[in-house]
Amino acid sequence: MNIAPPDTALDAFLTAADAALRTLFAEPRASHPCPTLPEQATELSATEKKQAGALMRVNHVGEVCAQALYTAQAFATKNEALRAHFIKASLEETDHLAWTRQRLDELGDRPSLLNPLWYAGAFGLGLIAGKVGDRLSLGFVVETEKQVEAHLESHLTKLPANDHASRAIVAQMKDDEARHALNAQQAGAMELPQPVKDLMRAAAKVMTTVAHRV
Repeated sequence: MNIAPPDTALDAFLTAADAALRTLFAEPRASHPCPTLPEQATELSATEKKQAGALMRVNHVGEVCAQALYTAQAFATKNEALRAHFIKASLEETDHLAWTRQRLDELGDRPSLLNPLWYAGAFGLGLIAGKVGDRLSLGFVVETEKQVEAHLESHLTKLPANDHASRAIVAQMKDDEARHALNAQQAGAMELPQPVKDLMRAAAKVMTTVAHRV
């Protein structure tokens, strides 16, 4: 049985714990500017703000889960190159976390009250996938990102037509998620069994439905 040296294991645990605390309780900082469109002013009614806020809260929850998944997968793998891959993807997803939180603030809305629960659940799934094997872990990334991409596409049809700020953020996120899926495929991802895909889709449906309100 191959067990990591205590200092390495402790470092990995502390890194994972730090990532969780930063995701849930610290103000996220993006490394790239928020992809808003300054030349297109966003003016929304109270009803439109509420609608956009609910959708952006769901998107923020998705980014909380993305942080948990990538952190867990980086923690689980013994492959240093793959760990670097997951960490890089997590850093890129931090932009999305910051942008969606910023947009929630602008809309006068709040993140989901259940974010710690969403994070814990996603971390557990990522940890299981990572422990089963690297190729399956990458396959989990591919399927997750594909489902998120489709989800974001649906939000582009649901957001108020004149909410240019939210729509620009969602469009950029959609492009980034497609790239993350492609990167995972190129890294050697395996195709997940259809029942697993269906289960992931059902779990995502529960999360998005609840997060839309809570």
